[in-house]
Amino acid sequence: MLPQETRAETKSTIIITSDDLHKPVYEFVKRIFDILASCAALVVLSPIFLATAIAVKTDGGKAFYTQDRAGKNNKTFKMYKFRSMCPDAEKLRDELMQYNEMDGPVFKMKNDPRITKVGKFIRKYSIDELPQLVNILKGDMSVVGPRPPLLGEVEQYDSYQMQRLLIKPGLTCFWQAYGRSELSFVDWMNMDMQYIKRRGVMLDIKLIVKTIFAVLFKRGAY
Repeated sequence: MLPQETRAETKSTIIITSDDLHKPVYEFVKRIFDILASCAALVVLSPIFLATAIAVKTDGGKAFYTQDRAGKNNKTFKMYKFRSMCPDAEKLRDELMQYNEMDGPVFKMKNDPRITKVGKFIRKYSIDELPQLVNILKGDMSVVGPRPPLLGEVEQYDSYQMQRLLIKPGLTCFWQAYGRSELSFVDWMNMDMQYIKRRGVMLDIKLIVKTIFAVLFKRGAY
């Protein structure tokens, strides 16, 4: 279910203004929080990192996976993940496009044959995303913000959708907290625009808490 604050937005009518982007005090507080939170999480979650790396490695192939993603102002950066798919996953994607269950330029399958046994588990609990804490520490990403898209997806964006690249991407945002893979591409885009319009410390805290519950109860994960 969509959050009340985004439910009324059914069309691409949200325009991001310079006032929405100019929030220097918030940006400063957010960056300090990102550094402290990512450092603390990397230390606390280090046993999970080690166990996951060993499990993924045992499943065959490299433990970590890097991929070019679009960041703020469409600047490309290397995003880190635990590998959850077979080594030749990118090559097999074209063959599976006819089974795509997501609208827009995004590819999603509930029973994607490229996902490994270990990959299914770490995706269900979003453990595969934990290495992005390093991206947050480096400044490529933030804890909260629109998810960083693939470069090929951005090539298909229209001018409205490109607005989501006006701020730093994040580990979680509205659609991660409220629906994850169950949302349509249009809902996803509108929720990202709503976040950019309304972003602030209290909203970020709310989305982090909502995301934790979404992950624990495995809502919309595949």
